[in-house]
Amino acid sequence: MPIELTSYRIEKPDDVNIIFGQSHFIKTVEDLHEALVGSVPGIQFGLAFSEASGDRLVRWSGTDEELIALAQKNVLGIAAGHCFLIMLRNAFPINVLPAVRAVQEVCTIFCATANPTEVILADVGEGRAVLGVVDGFKPLGVETPEQVRARQDLLRRFGYKLGPGSA
Repeated sequence: MPIELTSYRIEKPDDVNIIFGQSHFIKTVEDLHEALVGSVPGIQFGLAFSEASGDRLVRWSGTDEELIALAQKNVLGIAAGHCFLIMLRNAFPINVLPAVRAVQEVCTIFCATANPTEVILADVGEGRAVLGVVDGFKPLGVETPEQVRARQDLLRRFGYKLGPGSA
């Protein structure tokens, strides 16, 4: 059977971060929901999961109707078995990734990003496989010493790294 390579561009507003991965069981939706709400109080998210057997439905959950609808639409468009998409607003993947990774059913996380994302797919007729993702754009060069300092300062302002002399 021939394999058709195709891609799907994830549709999302600029202020939304995503986590795109693969899982293996219908329990994924509830477990990911619990992991997300347990990680960030008041988190806004939509979650969709593509069931690869049985009823083969897009299962879903979340706390924000717009993000739920977008997650459903994108997972239906990707149409690859057992993939999940989490769409986050007012939260960052770094705040929830440890909890998402700890969910027993999660096999792979393809990306966690706010960038434009294209999912590369192999279609074999009855099913699709996710081959990978294109996350953002090509680099334009190598950072300068000034840009290194700016990056380090930004991380400290956000509280992800301690400042000089901190314990």
